Amino acid sequence: MSLDEFGLIDRIRSRTGARADIALGIGDDAALLLPAPGQQLVVTADTLNAGVHFPHETPAQDIGWKALAVNLSDLAAMGAQPAWCTLSLSLPESSASWVEGFAEGFFALADRHGMALVGGDTTRGPLAISITAMGQVPVGQALRRDGARPGDDVWVTGVPGEAGLALALWQQRQLAVAGPVAEPAREQLRLRLARPTPRLEAGLALRGLASAAIDVSDGLLADLGHVCARSGVAAEVMESSLPASQHASELQLGAAFEGLRAGAGDDYELCFTAPASARAQVAQSMASVAVRATRIGYIRTGSGVRLLDGEGKAVSRERSGFNHFSIGGQ
Repeated sequence: MSLDEFGLIDRIRSRTGARADIALGIGDDAALLLPAPGQQLVVTADTLNAGVHFPHETPAQDIGWKALAVNLSDLAAMGAQPAWCTLSLSLPESSASWVEGFAEGFFALADRHGMALVGGDTTRGPLAISITAMGQVPVGQALRRDGARPGDDVWVTGVPGEAGLALALWQQRQLAVAGPVAEPAREQLRLRLARPTPRLEAGLALRGLASAAIDVSDGLLADLGHVCARSGVAAEVMESSLPASQHASELQLGAAFEGLRAGAGDDYELCFTAPASARAQVAQSMASVAVRATRIGYIRTGSGVRLLDGEGKAVSRERSGFNHFSIGGQ
């Protein structure tokens, strides 16, 4: 069934509800929002394009989830509580079933984290999704990239590299992304790529503990490099300390995964720094929100990021970071 623009808007609006912090939501030229007293507004935006950020065969439900997840990950890296978002859809055709599927994935994640859709736009064109997400953080408590100091520890949540492994398997035609797959370990890798988990609880728990933070979207070393550049410091990462992947091990892909841990992107984990004196507090805070966190290195004086082996020698790994999907020829 085909829908006109207003039909698309009505389909999406039907999934939203009234809230006290929204004076005026979907249906006018702009929304009127009511930030809480003593809070700073945190705003981020991302665009996902078919064939660039996700394969064309990706189900609408997964696209809806991921489009919001990458924005929520930015809020997590700032220690922000999600509040509102806008959504702009470019669709090659107005398919009611596609919109319903997209909304299912989008609102499954939005409702979980208290994110309200307050406006947006629809247009005809190549499939693309643009979201502007807004959150709130108490004044002076936002996590930033410019606070890392020499002597700090470097931490990372989750298992960076698993999304990169899933992408590599898809490119090699060893992983289908058009829907769930039967093999549990392979399905978990597919979900790491198709439905990343924004670490919002971790970001909130790190307020007052982390000295700097960033979400890992372009690759661990590349994103840690952004923190170092903004903070005017250097970082040393111990390759032997990087988290191992149980799923890669079960598939006997440990060697392939190890080559992706430092440079592959699209994981949407948090890389953060914290004073060495706060190690126990950091570990306890991450345990309290059931998020795996691993101490992987140190902040030093100087500039840049070095990956070191067990003997303290520099390891040469890909550091250019994630450069979107390479779809050609697939």
